[in-house]
Amino acid sequence: MEENPSESEKGMWKLSVDGSSCLTGSGTGLVLTSPDGWTLEYALRFKFKATNNKAEWEALIAGLTIAKHLEVQKIEASSDSQLVVGLANGEYEAREDLMIKYLSHFQGMKSAFEVLRIVKVPRAENVRADQLSKLATAEELEKNQTVLVDYLDRPTISEADVMDIDVPQEPNWMNPFVNWLRNGILPEDPVEARKLVYRANRFQF
Repeated sequence: MEENPSESEKGMWKLSVDGSSCLTGSGTGLVLTSPDGWTLEYALRFKFKATNNKAEWEALIAGLTIAKHLEVQKIEASSDSQLVVGLANGEYEAREDLMIKYLSHFQGMKSAFEVLRIVKVPRAENVRADQLSKLATAEELEKNQTVLVDYLDRPTISEADVMDIDVPQEPNWMNPFVNWLRNGILPEDPVEARKLVYRANRFQF
């Protein structure tokens, strides 16, 4: 018996991601939207060099990592990267070592979700994620107070080959945000605490 389309979409979260690499740096932008319409916008700047393809993978993995820690069960992720979407859906074969490692890490994350769809969208339909990825590489990043912004110290795949992704890790770039949303725990620094509440006050789940 086929599942009713409306039932399969019930509880579906939406994730839009984009990666950017330019002379001023590399980073990602992501927009995570709950079934009720609440939206989280996040800009993540890299402290390492990244090609466009690497940035696109980091964007997808970052978005899915947040969704996983929020215990999202159903999610549809959209990207305008034909390569990343093609690899994720098994339409392309990964040949470069870097792409093989990213694909392996992505496949290891799939079991965390009941439903995980990766779809290709035109760049024109991915405008906000693209804007956030550009924000992540801008020199004025620190002055932005309306979007969650943070830094990624090293590539995801630097740990993927030697660690199981389900093993608890040391606090990372997203832990303060998740601790606040899920547990109501704020950073000890009062300035950082106020910033976190201000940036996340529109997002509930």
